[in-house]
Amino acid sequence: MRAVRIHNNGGTEMLQFEDIPEPDCDNGKVKIRIHASGINHLDIWVRNGLPGINSQLPMILGSDGAGIIVETGSEVKDWKPGDEVVIQPGIFCGYCSQCRKLNENYCHRYGILGETENGVQAEYISIDPMNIHAKSEHLTFSEASSMQLVFMTAYQMLVKRANLQKNETVLIYGGTSGVGSAAIQICRDLDAKIIATVGSPDKRKHAEKMGADNVVIHSDDNWLDEVKRITGKSGVDLVFEHIGKSTWEQSLKILARGGRIVTCGATTGKDVNIDLGHLFMKQQSIIGSTMSNIETFRKVMEKIHNKVYLPFVDEIFPMKYIRQAHEYIENRQHMGKVVMEFDA
Repeated sequence: MRAVRIHNNGGTEMLQFEDIPEPDCDNGKVKIRIHASGINHLDIWVRNGLPGINSQLPMILGSDGAGIIVETGSEVKDWKPGDEVVIQPGIFCGYCSQCRKLNENYCHRYGILGETENGVQAEYISIDPMNIHAKSEHLTFSEASSMQLVFMTAYQMLVKRANLQKNETVLIYGGTSGVGSAAIQICRDLDAKIIATVGSPDKRKHAEKMGADNVVIHSDDNWLDEVKRITGKSGVDLVFEHIGKSTWEQSLKILARGGRIVTCGATTGKDVNIDLGHLFMKQQSIIGSTMSNIETFRKVMEKIHNKVYLPFVDEIFPMKYIRQAHEYIENRQHMGKVVMEFDA
């Protein structure tokens, strides 16, 4: 079968579209023919090399996928060949104290497909049924493959960790990114007031289409003043952070009294400064978040099935053009998700 793999960390030249053996279908697993796979920034970070993450090389990339079951193991009763499914990217042990409490993303062995073990950017994948969900009929395979990781991440951050409430004001960085676009839709569903940042004026329409009430250009020198004007100088109740070092100081400045920052990543660096006096005098909170549990995955899939959360595919590449797809994202050309198809 064909697959996207890296044998070493580095630039896009490390991406190989190559033939490897097809996986077997063990007794407790299902074998899926992957039709499409969404690309996330995680793919790029894994390709470059993630400090502290021991990715075993060679590694098949990809966390999000959609396809058709072609084989089921003898112990699998709830699925059959021909079922159209999407992939849940979280991996966990299933028996530790956190897993028994249904906090799977707190599992000591928690990992992500395409990061800690082989991912979905291959023609076939053999996987535990806990990692699949029925694909909504109204979605194409490309649309269905683009939504899981970003919506699971954003829902966990906004709903489960930050407890976002109706009419609260949220600042969402990167309104045209995958996780930013998902966050806007989730906030819209919760009736929150949404301020999104984008990198250039031509990206404003995408954030507005997703549901942002206000859009500011974070490349403008006065963007922070614009947010203050929008909020009547009171600041925002919640900052949706996934950028890190380059935005951290502004995040703290724009946060209202009693406000909170929820963060899932540090694209521009993880070493930041915190003024503890400022933090406790204004009674603010900083909240970390990583992926989500199976309950959240199912809730997200229910929202997708009911068309509350909508796909936002920007560009589709044939799988053999994986290098060009990574470059498209790294050059910040995308507005929404980039997807690869095996059949394109």
